[in-house]
Amino acid sequence: MRQRERSEPLTVVITGASGGVGRAVARAYGSRGASVALLARGEDGLEAAAEDVRAAGGNALAVPTDMADFDQVTTAADAAQNTFGPIDIWVNDAFSSVFAPFDEITPEEYRRTTEVSYLGFVYGTRAALDRMKPRNHGTIVQVGSALAYRGIPLQSAYCGAKHAIQGFTESLRCELLHDHSRVRITMVQLPAVNTPQFNWVLSRLPRRPQPVPPIYQPELAARAIIRAADRPQRREYWVGASTAATLIANAIAPGILDRYLARTGYRSQQTDQRANPDQPTNLWLPADEVVDYGAHGRFSDEAHDADPQVWASQHHGLLATAATLTGVLAARAAWRHHRR
Repeated sequence: MRQRERSEPLTVVITGASGGVGRAVARAYGSRGASVALLARGEDGLEAAAEDVRAAGGNALAVPTDMADFDQVTTAADAAQNTFGPIDIWVNDAFSSVFAPFDEITPEEYRRTTEVSYLGFVYGTRAALDRMKPRNHGTIVQVGSALAYRGIPLQSAYCGAKHAIQGFTESLRCELLHDHSRVRITMVQLPAVNTPQFNWVLSRLPRRPQPVPPIYQPELAARAIIRAADRPQRREYWVGASTAATLIANAIAPGILDRYLARTGYRSQQTDQRANPDQPTNLWLPADEVVDYGAHGRFSDEAHDADPQVWASQHHGLLATAATLTGVLAARAAWRHHRR
């Protein structure tokens, strides 16, 4: 298969594209003039996302897809490639979850969450690789979470899936390196994000679920994901100071973090409002089948759209050079002081 000419627009596939972070990524690629294939289940959300991409200046193809079904994923990948040409970038973002203590989640709910949130990434990655490896070109971005390293209470199914994606991606990266492949894979670890998932997640909590503060807008996550796709040589990107703090604390003192989360993890994931018994759930059926929820959730008043850690994550080399220079200058000053 031929390589893409530089003047041609990128072909991008985004899973979970009808809402939240995936929706924000789709809009951002639309503003770059990309051709974007949008994969999700909810048709109203998908069509609205496609209109967002077109309005921003890109081309869009909405492909209703259940990421837990490999045949549907490969059919969607073929549709994207037949419509727009060879796939340059594949962003895995689709997920589902259950907010509940582990023993209140049924085996069927656990299986479904795992099939969507973990195997959906595996299937998406396989579909992408099958089309990228023959050209020896392409980038896969796995949208992860601080919870890929640090499990928290009430989200055991989601945390388990994100941990699994982390291990799967590391294994695959080693294989690509062994094969001297030019196909790249990178992972972006996100903080709490203001997405519609908290309007439709299956929850058995007594109060309405919320992301653990601080909360960030999906556009901040989208910028980091696109940055990762532009520079996939970096194996991983951390987004948000809270993500960096969580991962560092977990590496240094995981036992202390266990106890801290045991005390705070239940309260911090619930608002003061009682749970809505009529809240839609999207575990088995899409919540945006007949209504478009958009990219944002209900926490916009407290969500941040910038964070200095994002800049730091993108400029490790500069920071390392600055730290080295500072250390050298400090050492020289100390030596001069000592010689006096």
